[in-house]
Amino acid sequence: MNNKDILLELERENQKKFPVLREILGGICYLAAVVAVSLLVVIYVVQRTEVIGPSMNDTLADGESLLINKLSYHFHDPERFDVIVFDYEFRADTHYIKRIIGLPGEVVQIKEGIVYINGERLEDPYGKEVIINPKRASEPVVLGEDEYFVLGDNRNNSSDSRDLDVGNVKKDQIIGKILIRIWPLNRFGGIE
Repeated sequence: MNNKDILLELERENQKKFPVLREILGGICYLAAVVAVSLLVVIYVVQRTEVIGPSMNDTLADGESLLINKLSYHFHDPERFDVIVFDYEFRADTHYIKRIIGLPGEVVQIKEGIVYINGERLEDPYGKEVIINPKRASEPVVLGEDEYFVLGDNRNNSSDSRDLDVGNVKKDQIIGKILIRIWPLNRFGGIE
């Protein structure tokens, strides 16, 4: 027997002696890979969040669960009417869900309950009610090069960019865009 045959014979014997150990190690490696991929997806791609409160009625309701697409804004800028989740900068671990109304560089103002962008009335299919209290937007609000003006769809029952403590939302505050509603099942699907 030459050296090559001896090595092959030893390999066959080891395979016979340790099949359970080999299976266990293979299972552990597979499980570790699944956990690593799952963590990468949760950290960089999608995140689950829950709607709390009525500020986005009728689009979203209190208690609904949503998935956020955290990746899309790395490839393109947020667009008008996107529904986003962003960090509320004055309270740790607090996120707001609102609709983008004003884009970087624009001037937003609310006059007589109507939203105006750069002096032009905004054709807003989501703003179904006249805004009773424009707050700081009663005067022109100039957005910086990385700032967005957001409103809740339930315009008269929302804490949003009209409020001084929310104000203009900077792009780096945005966690992502709402991808899909996952709960309740009877409302499962995309968000307008």
